[in-house]
Amino acid sequence: MTVDPYTPQSGDAAIAVEHYDLRLDYRVSTNRLQGTVVLDGRALAATRTVSLDVVGLRVGKVRVDGDRKATFRQSDRKLRITLSAELASGDAFRLEVAYSGSPHPRRTRWGALGWEELTDGAIVASQPTGAPTWFPCNDVARDRATYAIEVTTEADYTVSAGPALRRSTRGGRTTWSFAHPEPTSTYLVALQIGRYVIERVATAPPVDLVYPRALEARVHADLADVPRMMAVFEEAFGPYPHPAYTVVVTADDLEIPLEAQGMGVFGANHIDGAGSLERLVAHELAHQWFGNSVGVSLWRHIWLNEGFACYAEWLWSERSGGASAHQKALAHHARLASLPQDLLLADPGPDDMFDDRVYKRGALTLQALRLTLGDGPFFMLLREWMSRHRGRSVGADDFVALAEEIAGPEVGTLLHAWLFETTLPELPAGGAPGEPAPLTAPLSTTPRSPR
Repeated sequence: MTVDPYTPQSGDAAIAVEHYDLRLDYRVSTNRLQGTVVLDGRALAATRTVSLDVVGLRVGKVRVDGDRKATFRQSDRKLRITLSAELASGDAFRLEVAYSGSPHPRRTRWGALGWEELTDGAIVASQPTGAPTWFPCNDVARDRATYAIEVTTEADYTVSAGPALRRSTRGGRTTWSFAHPEPTSTYLVALQIGRYVIERVATAPPVDLVYPRALEARVHADLADVPRMMAVFEEAFGPYPHPAYTVVVTADDLEIPLEAQGMGVFGANHIDGAGSLERLVAHELAHQWFGNSVGVSLWRHIWLNEGFACYAEWLWSERSGGASAHQKALAHHARLASLPQDLLLADPGPDDMFDDRVYKRGALTLQALRLTLGDGPFFMLLREWMSRHRGRSVGADDFVALAEEIAGPEVGTLLHAWLFETTLPELPAGGAPGEPAPLTAPLSTTPRSPR
């Protein structure tokens, strides 16, 4: 049974994974990975077969707790484990899978995804289906689990999967430990390896900067505003939803920046020391609320990730002395009006799920809502959205229902035109809404959209 029609070959509809315990040994010089993953899960329907997604890696051993007769077979995309007795709906299970190989990206309609070697290190960029290139998993966005991750590699490399809980060095190799206590989608679990320094910015929540020493001046210049961005977004969206935030800057250029759980990742080309791509810094930070804390149940709802993150760019511009969100909206509305009117925001199709029109029309939908409701109810809606659905996977209907609950059924008509019709609506009349209240502390383009 297909779990998500946008990614029909991914996932097992009969299971949900509650926790992954990953132990990895990686050699940068040879791109050789040995791993063990222990999965704790639960059956959602009666089944004798558990399927996991795994790509480009060889499974050597599978152990099922309490089932010595379980067998397995592996294809190019799947690991299928056959149990000796059927799991009933609701039954818990534990699997241990040992695997190895030379991880590499998988080819998809959205480009190469997953584990990729850098000039001197490695990066994981999984959205939407790259996670199986480095660990066997149930790779669907709505199956959110907690994680414990342990990575051992050469001692002169830094490993980042978020703030390290501990590290220890022995025999020229260092072991790093990380955890994701929040429910996390597989595509958001990332691992970055390079010759980096780690610098903690003493803020609440803490911010870790991970970067090559040669880029120190550029990193300090371009990321100095991250704590103030955090303050703006906490005021607009509610408390930051993770224990900390990590920003990784690679020595290599990257095509686009990307978000991971509690992490933003940028290439050297995105950090120029002049703040030229400041909007991307705001975009990836905003994903910690929209996409990571509150995620999508199906990929057709991706506007809930990208439209909100794009709108956060406009809010940061408004609050930091740049163009207002309304000025941004007018400019982008004029541009979208000149483009084909054939995209359905609530279901753009897998080929267009990362189309820039999804990002901008999603942001325009929020500006239309803000103009209609006014600042007070609008930001109350965003904060309630984050609070009510934290750690959950949601869809467009959930957002419409909450908007109608807060503002009345009439707002559903407005949202229907933006979400479920292809013709671009006009922005509501009334001009720019009132400016948000000032913060206590004063605030001091790429062809392809960020993810």
